[in-house]
Amino acid sequence: MLYSVRGKLIAIESNAAVVECGGVGYMCQTTMNTLKAVKLNTEVTLYTYLNVREDAVDLFGFATKAELETFKNLISVSGVGPKAGLAVLSELSPEQVAMAIASDDLKTITRAQGIGKKIAQRIVLELKNVSTGNVPKAIEALGVLGYSPSDVSPVLATLDSALPVEQLISLTLKQMGRQ
Repeated sequence: MLYSVRGKLIAIESNAAVVECGGVGYMCQTTMNTLKAVKLNTEVTLYTYLNVREDAVDLFGFATKAELETFKNLISVSGVGPKAGLAVLSELSPEQVAMAIASDDLKTITRAQGIGKKIAQRIVLELKNVSTGNVPKAIEALGVLGYSPSDVSPVLATLDSALPVEQLISLTLKQMGRQ
């Protein structure tokens, strides 16, 4: 299994990045968010997922471990393949995906190209109990304080979901106070 590729980014295509490692160019299918994070002719590291099928071997690359983990979670949902996983992560950050799942926000997930209401429902249903960081706990705690998920979701989506719950709550309350 390939964990990552590191080398010079020698080409960018519509949904792929080519990283040259030891004289070999590895084409990694990727998201628009990753393509925005990398620059041509610079050294990059992409965290990878190797998908082996009967008719193809595809390599997927992501700028962050969080994006890779979210991709793996998405493709674990029945009916969601790599193409759909890339579409969701091209539209949303991993934190926004976690937020949408935690708050049952189907509308946000359906913004991704090719993702309809039924697939969005399946994503929320199947990933609701998968670890999405501490965001769901923060949403629940902020709910006790009288904030609705729709009020706190935009703020929490900008924060690192791996932060401790207390810190997520504190940062969210500070941001909400500034608005």
